[in-house]
Amino acid sequence: MQIITIGRQFGSGGRIIAQKLAKRLGINYYDKELITIAAKKSGASPELFEKVDEEAANSLLYSMVIGMYATSSRMVNYGELSINDKIYALQSEIIEDIAKKESCVIVGRCADYVLRENPDVINAFIFSNVEDRIKRAQEEYKIESKNIKEFILRSDKKRANYYNFYTGKKWGTVGNYNICLDSGKLGIEGCVDVLEMIAKSK
Repeated sequence: MQIITIGRQFGSGGRIIAQKLAKRLGINYYDKELITIAAKKSGASPELFEKVDEEAANSLLYSMVIGMYATSSRMVNYGELSINDKIYALQSEIIEDIAKKESCVIVGRCADYVLRENPDVINAFIFSNVEDRIKRAQEEYKIESKNIKEFILRSDKKRANYYNFYTGKKWGTVGNYNICLDSGKLGIEGCVDVLEMIAKSK
């Protein structure tokens, strides 16, 4: 069984690295795909989940939109948890189920923490300097903004707040992962090469 979780700074190329790695290893890749699975399991529409996934987990929109479905869907199985906690619990359950059944690459969503007791998991974190991330955001993600640096740092903060809240750990800290890779130094393919080697040697 090969299970690789990938945390990443915004613009570091972590998602691209994860996709390429999954293709090389011949295993499934999960990122936005988890939204479709969670939506189906909860009874809500994938479009709804994708919309709220773009918002901060503690945002008013997130709570209002998900709240319309929480009492009439399978999310009631999580009892008296808050709406945000129910979503986290649902996604965690799905991640655990997937990891029991198949080899895969999972991006974000605290997967490293959710699968912390699973001996088959390799946890990676992809980072890079701000200049490289600005360039990638402009060239590959086609983000146009006069304040693109602020946008990148704000995106990182949202990810950090979510991760820190649900794990009790600090997002991006070396001790949380088995390996941290600088995509600015190694390049996308270089990062994929390293992770492929580790996965195959495990």
